[in-house]
Amino acid sequence: MAVLTARTYKIALGMLFPILVGAAVIGAWVTRDAWLPILGSETDAQEWMAGFGAGGAFVYIAVQIVQVVVFVIPGDVVQIAGGYLFGIAGGLGLSLVGILAGSCVNFGLARLLGRPFVEGVFGERRVAAWDRLVESPRARTGFFLLFVIPGIPKDLLVYVAGISRLRFWTFLLVSMLGRIPGILGSAIIGNGAANEHWVVSGVVFGLAAVLFVLGVIFRSRLQEMVLRVVDAQRSGGARPSEEPDT
Repeated sequence: MAVLTARTYKIALGMLFPILVGAAVIGAWVTRDAWLPILGSETDAQEWMAGFGAGGAFVYIAVQIVQVVVFVIPGDVVQIAGGYLFGIAGGLGLSLVGILAGSCVNFGLARLLGRPFVEGVFGERRVAAWDRLVESPRARTGFFLLFVIPGIPKDLLVYVAGISRLRFWTFLLVSMLGRIPGILGSAIIGNGAANEHWVVSGVVFGLAAVLFVLGVIFRSRLQEMVLRVVDAQRSGGARPSEEPDT
């Protein structure tokens, strides 16, 4: 009976997330007349954002939070829009705030609802692939490296971190530091497009695309390499002055 209950719980949680995503897609379709016109040009987008006054930055942060939580939305698109609308520094800063808040939500859900929830959303096999990292007392090193590498599914990593022995504040530090290069690159691309600096925007976009493709192609090898680093640290033992991330 306990096994049946756990299985039912996992199925229910796994169904909940697609329902939320479907609701978000339907909501976007129903309200398309309100937001489609702003995609016409930089002027349209900036005028739409200016209509919120000082609250425009908060609207963007809210969009970024939604993107992180409903992770099927491409994050790079939102981050490029940040650079397009707010410049490099503004886009980087606002994206970091939104991603930080969204990551807190995902991490908290994983920690609150546990492994059955994460497996229900992503599948048992995908989650099991990270068990060595989850169980390691040196998970922070592994998570930092994985957040830096392009092509690694960052949203899955956030949920996996939630069921690991990683402390909450340690998770925030390593995940945000690891994300900065990618977010900065997206902000540069968006700002370059807004100011018609096509060479700069194109070069950064091309470099990001190449790194992403390489990350996807060699994802398994890169993941295994990081796990070997974690295993090597674990087998070496902790120094007396170190404490595991519990």
